[in-house]
Amino acid sequence: MSTQFRLTVMNFMQFFVWGAWLISFGAYLSKNLGFTGIEIGSIYGTMGVASLFMPGLIGIVADRWVNAERLYGVLHLTGAGLLVWASTVRDYKTLYVIMLLNAMVYMPTIALNNTISYRVLEQQGMNVIQKFPPIRVWGTVGFVIAMWFTDLSGAVVTAGQLYISAAAAAFLGLYGFTMASCPPYRNPNRQTVFEALGLDAFVLFRHDEDGTSALRAEKFADRVDRVRVTG
Repeated sequence: MSTQFRLTVMNFMQFFVWGAWLISFGAYLSKNLGFTGIEIGSIYGTMGVASLFMPGLIGIVADRWVNAERLYGVLHLTGAGLLVWASTVRDYKTLYVIMLLNAMVYMPTIALNNTISYRVLEQQGMNVIQKFPPIRVWGTVGFVIAMWFTDLSGAVVTAGQLYISAAAAAFLGLYGFTMASCPPYRNPNRQTVFEALGLDAFVLFRHDEDGTSALRAEKFADRVDRVRVTG
């Protein structure tokens, strides 16, 4: 299998896992479990909560200690187990905790998916700017096909959608371990946890009479630009 094809499969399955339940889960919660609108909204809100801190924390782990492809595989396998567990739960409080945990392991994999793709393409001497977009678009295709699959299989208002997603996540978790090695960067200027979470940006709220706040803002903007270029 070619490198590009393998990365295409990974990107396709990355968003298939999500698309299998994201759109239809509200119908299942409402019609099957009888949850209220607030309860449904709060469960969907777990993705936003997890996105605030988990990508930064997992990024530190991948940057310092664990190969990105191995961490990717572990997170998806964990997510598969959580989705199977969620399919057996009918009370709001327990399901909220499970879906929060699932969001905590799934949301960082989106960034890890990109990281692995970039690293593997670079290892093969390919132009990331040219090669990655056609690969990434298959992620969107995967999301749409997953929605169709859930709909056509009659799992829109049943726990079957969670089984579909869990099966895809289990496959992707195992598949992740077969990707090319993406070891941690040996960067002497590693970010701290504080910096990885973006908390150092709050220094801009300080106001100094000597005008150094404007200088800090300029330096921070320059840092953001550099991150956009290298990221």
